[in-house]
Amino acid sequence: MPSLPSFSKAAAPPPPLPPKPTWDPRPVSIRPFPWLRPTIRIRLTLLYGGMFLMAGIVLLTIIYMLAADALHDGSTLPLKILGGKFQSTSDQCDLPTKTSGPLLQAAVDQCLQHQRALALNDLLNRSLLALLGLTVVAFAFGYAMAGRVLAPLGRITRTAQRVAGSDLHRRIELGGPDDELKELADTFDEMLDRLDRAFESQRRFVSNASHELRTPLAINRTLLEVQLADPDASPELAQLGKTLLATNERSEQLVEGLLLLARSENKVVDKKPVDLAEVAAQAVDQTREEAHGKGVELRGVRQQAFVQGNGVLLERIALNLVQNAVRYNVPEDGWVEVTTEPQTGCAVLVVANTGPVVPAYEVENLFEPFRRLRTERTGSDKGVGLGLSIVRSVVRAHDGTITAAPREGGGLVMRVVLPL
Repeated sequence: MPSLPSFSKAAAPPPPLPPKPTWDPRPVSIRPFPWLRPTIRIRLTLLYGGMFLMAGIVLLTIIYMLAADALHDGSTLPLKILGGKFQSTSDQCDLPTKTSGPLLQAAVDQCLQHQRALALNDLLNRSLLALLGLTVVAFAFGYAMAGRVLAPLGRITRTAQRVAGSDLHRRIELGGPDDELKELADTFDEMLDRLDRAFESQRRFVSNASHELRTPLAINRTLLEVQLADPDASPELAQLGKTLLATNERSEQLVEGLLLLARSENKVVDKKPVDLAEVAAQAVDQTREEAHGKGVELRGVRQQAFVQGNGVLLERIALNLVQNAVRYNVPEDGWVEVTTEPQTGCAVLVVANTGPVVPAYEVENLFEPFRRLRTERTGSDKGVGLGLSIVRSVVRAHDGTITAAPREGGGLVMRVVLPL
């Protein structure tokens, strides 16, 4: 009896440690005099404190000038002496004709009080007008200064909006004093650098994975097709080749779906006008033979509706929806209705079909990868479970929305809304 090969009992070397990350965060610099740093709090304190001081000085100056004018008007005697007789200088004073002391004194006092009341009333009215004008000027100046202080925040926001559109090469590069806003902008730029490297690495990985996964599957398909084309192959070998070819085809669909799902997670930057009706018609034409084989009627009115997007990805939306509607249908007298119509500010693609009854709580799960109705997950000839996941990712990349609702009597109504 042949002896089994002996294995060494020496301990296996430990697995190599994972590589350390190449990115190191920026070291935190310690400033020798942190209280001298021109922070936003200090700058706003100085700005609005100075504005309050200037407004107070201007208001006090105006009030002083108005008070001086009021005192001058209020201290003027309402009479003058001409040739030993008294003559009134104000229309509001009624002096006696006789020069008796008590009557004259009372009349003069009354005139002076009335004159002071008029001067104080005039001072109050002018002060209110000055305060109103100064308030308008202060609000306008404060609004302008606040806009100047908050301008870096607007620049950060605009850069973030451009980055949200998949333009990861944008940077803020904020200049100015070393305050909290510049620190925020520098931190945001560092985060964008990391995201840019991560997305670039993802794109390279998707490209390499596409090549590495497609090549062996294509070789396997070619070998199987050559073997099946051999007329001398036995029936068992031919059946095995057909089974392996179907499995290989399913693997190719899975790889294509995963790669498309990975690519469609980002926003579509290069957009062109695409007729949604033409895209839906292409999807219907590609599915017509399969629908005819299953006895499913394709119908619907498709109106011209142009949207901004990627034609290939939009065709993938319509094709996946129509294929799902055909494959998940009733055995007899089934139909699929594909319609497009323009609406205010958007274009709508609706795919409705007959089919099994779908509970409302199951609808959202259909958009998850590898999820199908109820427990059907593997071993199905209806697809690899990525169709609706790809549709939702592509719709989101076009800033659109997709909703699904169960039909009364069975089936679904898929509604895709895309902005113009």
